[in-house]
Amino acid sequence: MTQALRKLPGAVIGDHATPTVESFFAAIGGDPLTSAFPPKRGAHPAAAMTAVPDADVPDLWRQIHSRPREARAVGYVHIPFCENHCLFCGFYQNAWRPTEGPAYVDAVIAQMAAFAETPARDGPPLQAVYLGGGTPTALAARDLARLVEAIRRHLPLAPDCEITLEGRAHSFGLDKARAAFGAGVNRVSLGVQSFSEAIRRPLGRKATRAELIATLEGLVALDSAAIVVDLIYGLPRQTPADVAADVALCAQIGLHGLDLYSLNLIPGTPLLTAMEKGKMTPAGPSDLGRFFAAGEEAAEAEGWTPISTSHWQGGLRERNVYNLAVKTGAECLAFGAGGGGSLRGLSYRNTPVLTEFATVRGAGLVRGLMRHARSAPVVNAVKAGMERGRLDLRPVEVALRRLCGGPSRTIEAHLAPLLAQWAEAGLLRPEHGAWRLTRAGRFWQVPMTARLTGWLGQHPDLKET
Repeated sequence: MTQALRKLPGAVIGDHATPTVESFFAAIGGDPLTSAFPPKRGAHPAAAMTAVPDADVPDLWRQIHSRPREARAVGYVHIPFCENHCLFCGFYQNAWRPTEGPAYVDAVIAQMAAFAETPARDGPPLQAVYLGGGTPTALAARDLARLVEAIRRHLPLAPDCEITLEGRAHSFGLDKARAAFGAGVNRVSLGVQSFSEAIRRPLGRKATRAELIATLEGLVALDSAAIVVDLIYGLPRQTPADVAADVALCAQIGLHGLDLYSLNLIPGTPLLTAMEKGKMTPAGPSDLGRFFAAGEEAAEAEGWTPISTSHWQGGLRERNVYNLAVKTGAECLAFGAGGGGSLRGLSYRNTPVLTEFATVRGAGLVRGLMRHARSAPVVNAVKAGMERGRLDLRPVEVALRRLCGGPSRTIEAHLAPLLAQWAEAGLLRPEHGAWRLTRAGRFWQVPMTARLTGWLGQHPDLKET
C-alpha cells in the first residue's frame, strides 16, 4: 500500500462512518459472490444533501420554476393507494377505495396544469414518465386514460417518450390495459416478485401462478407496449433454483424485460416484524450472491441482454429509460401526493397528506427542499457507469473539469488504488480503457458505488466545505 493511500482519511459509506482505508476494500480469497463485503440487505445509499431552511422554501421554489429547465429530465406521477399491504413493502401509504380515484386524478391533473403555466415547463423534453406507487393499475380504466392523456397534454414529452404504468396483475385486466395503451402508455411494469404460489401467498400476493401467466400472455399478445416484471430474490422459502425458473418463465411468456432485485428488509414492514417474531425466515444475507448468480445465468441461457446490473432486456422494445435516468442524475418532475422529484440541484417531496394535496398548489405542496452536494455531477457520472456494469472514467474526468477547471488530481489517479484492489478481489477487470464489473461485481454494485462515492469525497477538489 502506498504512503499516499495510507494517509487517505475515512469517509462516509451510506449511514456509517468508516475510519480506515481498508474498510473500502474487498476481501481477497474465497468466493467474491459471497464474501467480498459484509452481507448486504440495504437499499441504495442516500445521496449527500443538505436541508434548505423552511423559511427559504417558498422563494426558492418560485425561483427554480421561473426559467426554462436546462438538464435532461423525466417525470414521475405517484398513485399512493394499495389494495393490500404486501409484507415486504416499505412504500405503503393509503388503502385503496375506488370512490377516491376520480377526485385524486383530478388533483394530479390540476397540479400538472399549474406546472404547465410556469417557465420551467420549457426545456429539454421528458425522456420518460413513470406512473408509480402504490398501485397505479388500481385506478379505473377511465381515470387511468384521462390521467395519461393529461400527461401528454400538459408535460413536454419527447417524441419517443417512455410512459410506464406500474402495478399488479391482480387489478390489470385486458380492458383496462387497452384503455391505458390507447391513451399513450407504452410500457407496463408489474410486480410479480415470484411465480411460485408457495412463496407469493405468505407475502400477501393475491394472483395465482396461472392467473399471472394468463395476464402476462394476454398483455404480450396485445402487442401495444413493452411488458416487464419485477422479480425479488432472497424471499422466505425461496431457493436459487426458484429464481432461475422464474427468469426462464419470463422468457417463455415472451416478456420484453425483467428486474431482479434483492429483498430489502425495511424497518416497519410486516415482513421484518414477522421475522423478528420468528414466523418467517428469508435467505441468509451471505447466500444472496448465489440467488443473483442463478438468475443471471438463467437470463444468459435465454439470450437476454443486461442493460443494467439489475435489469435484463428480452427484446429491443424494452429500454428501461426512466430507471436508468433517475439513478444517474436526471432531473425528475414529480406529481401526486408523496411523489419525490428534483430540479436545479434540489430534491423535493410533495405532501403525502391527501387532503392537503387536493387543496394546495405551488410551494404549499412541498414538504422540504434538499440541496445536492457540489460533487453531485461527478458522483452521477460514476453511478452511470456502475449502474450499467462498465465504469468508464472519461466522463467522470469531464464532469470534474466542468466543476473545477484544472483538477489538482485526475480521477484515474485518485481511484487507481481502490480499483486495483477490487480487480485483485475479482470484482472488476480492465476492458478497453474502462472497468467491466464481473458477475460478483454486478451483485455488489450498490455497496461498491457507495464506497466509490466515499473515496471520491476525499478528492482534494471534491471535499465539501
